[in-house]
Amino acid sequence: MSSASLAPLRHPSFSIALAASFVSSTGTWMQSVALGIYLTQTTHNTLWLGLVTAAAWVPSLVGSPLGGLVADRWNRQRWIQLNNVVMTLAAAALAAAELTGHLAPATACYLAIIEGLASAAAWPAWQSLLPDLVDRHEVLAAVSLSSAQFNLGRVIGPVLAALVLAFGSPGWCFAINAATFLFVAVAFLFVRSTPRPRIDAPVRLWGETVDGARRAWSINGCKYPIIAVAVVAVTVSPFIALVPAMAIEVLRAGKVGTSWLVTAQGIGAVVGAMTLPGLARRTSRVFVLRLSIAAAVVSEILYALSPTLAWAMASLVVLGAAYVGTLTGLITSVQLHAPERERSRILSLYTLSLSAAYPLGAVAQATLARWWGVRAVTGIGAVVMALVVVGVSATRPSFWAQFASASKSEARLLAD
Repeated sequence: MSSASLAPLRHPSFSIALAASFVSSTGTWMQSVALGIYLTQTTHNTLWLGLVTAAAWVPSLVGSPLGGLVADRWNRQRWIQLNNVVMTLAAAALAAAELTGHLAPATACYLAIIEGLASAAAWPAWQSLLPDLVDRHEVLAAVSLSSAQFNLGRVIGPVLAALVLAFGSPGWCFAINAATFLFVAVAFLFVRSTPRPRIDAPVRLWGETVDGARRAWSINGCKYPIIAVAVVAVTVSPFIALVPAMAIEVLRAGKVGTSWLVTAQGIGAVVGAMTLPGLARRTSRVFVLRLSIAAAVVSEILYALSPTLAWAMASLVVLGAAYVGTLTGLITSVQLHAPERERSRILSLYTLSLSAAYPLGAVAQATLARWWGVRAVTGIGAVVMALVVVGVSATRPSFWAQFASASKSEARLLAD
């Protein structure tokens, strides 16, 4: 692990925010694993995995642009706190429903909508706040650490979920998740950032959102990642929603196998997030992005063909590193190219692109999996991604160069 990867931790506010986010990520993955196991074991229908994923992500179509608009005008720390309180209430309601024996798949979807809306609204604030908590040349490392904490939660969360499920019901995992959201709300009382110029112009929800979209579309370093993340979300990302089905229905590894698969992906993601910034400094962000996409395609195909749980876990370690490298490379490009005044709104469009495409891909692949099987749809998704990358590289030779920094001085600092 290079010192460059850990440099942002010298900033106290960044460290507090990162630690709070890690606690929340751990709770989120506990709930995700427990809910996936609950739905798979009670319905034996992969479609519910796709539907609850869609319920959690589709609200971003509203929450993401609204959150970006608010984050550009209001105190971002307070906005993050408010939305975490809402998520606390949603997770607590999910826990109460399960612990009292009243949780139905439809109920889980309704509560996922509420939690997803609040999460989407808070996300642009966190992403736009992050560059203001560290020095500019540390942004890539800060983004990687943010991805690392989320994926470290993916490692620890499933293990804790397995322990809780061994002695209790999924409702206790949901209750712990509620407590972690509340922890974030308290921790962000101590996060400080440089004050921003006050915007006194009247709020124009539609007009300001459109202005942000036009600005993003005029900058290739923002536009291309926004398009690219949608393609990744439709083709590659749905394997995440189908992990319980792969473990329980295909590999016959049960709920313990589900936890191990999610943990394997998390281990790979943490390793990737902590090592890729150093590789980017020795080569370039663009090189690491292209390498990550290629590795994601190959490892997902190997995962789809896995004959055993051990093979699947090994494939997911590589896929986890490649996947985090891909998403980190894309969002870092947006953060570095987006003008400060419109940064939250432009980042909300990135989130919107991911949030609209991922549930679409998850529902589509979950539906097809009922007829073709989880292995087939996972492998086909990876092949489609490979064809898109080859096609773009052949027809638009300058495509990848647009992800580099805008100036030579920035290129030197950011290893572009």
